Amino acid sequence: MTENEKAMRQKKIFHICMWVILLLLFICFIFPFILVVINVFKTKGDITSNPLALIGSHGFTTKNFPEAMKKMNFVTVFKNSMIITVSATVLTIIVSSMAAFVIVRNASWKFCTLMFSLMIASMVIPFQVLMVPLVSVYGGTLGVLNHRLTLILMHVGFSVSMAMFMFHGAIKTNIPLELEEAATIDGCSRWQTYWKIVFPLLKPTIATVAIINAMAFWNDYLLPSLVLTKKELYTIPIATQAFYGTYSTDIGLVMAALLLAMLPILILYVFLQRYIVEGVTSGAVKG
Repeated sequence: MTENEKAMRQKKIFHICMWVILLLLFICFIFPFILVVINVFKTKGDITSNPLALIGSHGFTTKNFPEAMKKMNFVTVFKNSMIITVSATVLTIIVSSMAAFVIVRNASWKFCTLMFSLMIASMVIPFQVLMVPLVSVYGGTLGVLNHRLTLILMHVGFSVSMAMFMFHGAIKTNIPLELEEAATIDGCSRWQTYWKIVFPLLKPTIATVAIINAMAFWNDYLLPSLVLTKKELYTIPIATQAFYGTYSTDIGLVMAALLLAMLPILILYVFLQRYIVEGVTSGAVKG
């Protein structure tokens, strides 16, 4: 066997090993989701006795879904989650992209440099550090808790720094200044240049920021549980606590609720996933 053949054989073995490792990792990651899908169509007794069985001894059942929707008041909590998630995501995209545009195109201003540095520095502050003073000021002093708008603005405040950082790299790397100069020569104002030239070219980054923040807002439990204490304002993660009792938990209802909560984010990811890698790597090559 020649050296070339040995090298090709070793390369083939390496690729096979890599595929096996990746397949095992994929199974490990996807297994909990498969387990939820399998057990959501079983009774509580079947889940407890044999959670790995494809079909329980009592057969296939769909009663977990209507019972879960009724117990968690699904229509109301779904509406609350949708309003909060969509509003916070849209505001984050608009505010952070505009801030990044101003900072990039005015990089010589010391104020812009200072603001950019402060926003990047704020990303390292954990939410748990601000949790108690946040609730004490907004609840005890200002009395603005138990409002969707308060939670939306808090979500935007905590997420805008990371989003602005991503838009900053995308604008600086992928959008040449000559396009904006050409638009100005054609009679566009600064506002029109941003919305008609810059913003449409940020589509990959917008999709990435949208899916990252939408997932975070939709699945967040801690901040909504601190801000929203009225049942009519509950989001889906808070409402799922209704299934956890002191002495027993109906696992079937919990899994049905979790599956219902997953579907909107899974659908959003399917539509936007082709932009995610492009958006994450945008601005990573040069800056």
